[in-house]
Amino acid sequence: MQITDDLNRLLDIVPDEIRQPLEQHPQRNNLIEIVMDLGRQPEARFPSLAEPLSQTPVSKAHLKYCIERVGHFGGDNRAGIEQTLHRISALRNRSGEIIGLTLRVGRAVFGTIGIIRDLVETGQSILMLGRPGVGKTTALREIARVLADDLEKRVVIIDTSNEIAGDGDIPHPAIGRARRMQVSRPELQHQVMIEAVENHMPQVIVIDEIGTELEALAARTIAERGVQLVGTAHGNRIENLMKNPTLADLIGGIQAVTLGDDEARRRGSQKTVLERKAPPTFEIAVEMLERQRWVIHERVADSIDTLLRGREPNQQIRSVSDSGEVIIERESAAPPARFPGMAASSGPAAVSPIRPVTPISGWRSAGKMVPMPAPSENFAAKSAPVAETRYFEQLLEESLSIEPVPQQRGRYSQNVGPNGEDLPLHVYPYGIARHQLEQVISTLNLPVQLTKDIESADVVLALRSNVRNQSKLRHLAKTRQVPLHTIKAGTIPHVARALRRLLDMDDPGTPEVADLALFARSGSSDELEALEETRLAVEQIVIPKGQPVELLPRSPNVRKMQHELVEHYHLKSHSFGEEPNRRLRIFPA
Repeated sequence: MQITDDLNRLLDIVPDEIRQPLEQHPQRNNLIEIVMDLGRQPEARFPSLAEPLSQTPVSKAHLKYCIERVGHFGGDNRAGIEQTLHRISALRNRSGEIIGLTLRVGRAVFGTIGIIRDLVETGQSILMLGRPGVGKTTALREIARVLADDLEKRVVIIDTSNEIAGDGDIPHPAIGRARRMQVSRPELQHQVMIEAVENHMPQVIVIDEIGTELEALAARTIAERGVQLVGTAHGNRIENLMKNPTLADLIGGIQAVTLGDDEARRRGSQKTVLERKAPPTFEIAVEMLERQRWVIHERVADSIDTLLRGREPNQQIRSVSDSGEVIIERESAAPPARFPGMAASSGPAAVSPIRPVTPISGWRSAGKMVPMPAPSENFAAKSAPVAETRYFEQLLEESLSIEPVPQQRGRYSQNVGPNGEDLPLHVYPYGIARHQLEQVISTLNLPVQLTKDIESADVVLALRSNVRNQSKLRHLAKTRQVPLHTIKAGTIPHVARALRRLLDMDDPGTPEVADLALFARSGSSDELEALEETRLAVEQIVIPKGQPVELLPRSPNVRKMQHELVEHYHLKSHSFGEEPNRRLRIFPA
């Protein structure tokens, strides 16, 4: 990579006593910003630390020295130095007087988008997300240059605060042949966006910091006219945009939809669900987690639909190693794709397609289960995990130090119920499927009898969601002095756990043995095989070794039984992958 920062021109506008410590500073090339607040020590901020630059507090004379050497402060309280990328932001008091300055170093990094150059060349609109300071504007500037110079497209940059192409009337060379339209006031950005399309016939529009509903609407209008969009938005992850009603339109918008009975039953969901409202304005989204580690959503529409259904989307994680090679990892059983020798500054990243996972002959019948392999050293050395895949790999690394979980045995009193009554225990179910209760009672051979008369009941067992809205039921239970026991869901594990507690049985964190017949629906060999696979994985790997495990691909109905069996052991599991290779991951407690 080639870096241009014109740092000397920024240091020229600060007083000598602040400039001199920075001129010989060993971290000079990594300087992020200089902070000058009235009455406080001036401070230099680097990626990993902040250092005071002088023991003398900043005075009004110091601030005036800087203000006189920069351009005009606009409506967004930002100014610049002509033909540089540096940004000077002002803090004002209630009367409008400047009492603090933030001098942000602007750098042009040529070659920074080698990690996604293949996506830039597709002609699809790209949305960049990330926290402040992660390099969104730097990447945007380089994308504009590549599109204008290397791909020879007509590129127009909407430069609201002159941060992309620098201050002054002549744009910085870092944007190449791309043209720049300045915005007189930040609130007019959406008008300038439309003006650029109508007056200058661009093929690509580059926008920084889409932050209002009008700007999001203007972006959609531009995209519908066939112009490629490249922009950044306020938000760290794509989930942030989903929860932001102002910017949700960038990824298609979210609306509540009421389903018919048949459709709700087919989906296995409630009748009112959230769905994407329209095609997304940006087809590709890039989450910039770090400067050299990005999460790529190649199809934003699919990612949003998947997230709305409560599943983890199919996404790539791209990073650049110390040697300059681009590493692409996808959440699948396929190994990460590597491109040796492809430095970020060299030409386009020719990404070869990643093959989907296909079942191997005899894989299911082999019945082999092994813990997931540990992640590669290059990738594991990165920062904290941000998705289920990274969390899963971190658990594997930490599992070596986890002690085996001790097994416990349950017991219950054979003579009396919870209030001293004789067994069998008479239970009045409310809102819980009777056939599931009968299945649990029969399979576990529990001394429980169901009753339809609350007068003769020893206890009422009800769903928690139903009890909240049933004051009559609470009143009846109170007047007849019948204990009211609630459960969160009517699944077999919840029902079995509730009956065990009612019978004064121990509720160990890891039940010793699970009766598979309790969880099977039809009792077919495929169901029993899948449940036995799950039981062995939990009892032989997850619990004693504290390691997560991936199971073999199964049908949706069978996976549901596997989830219930895992829940019986008080563990968590998630489905991942695409059909027909969708399968379970089981995590240690």
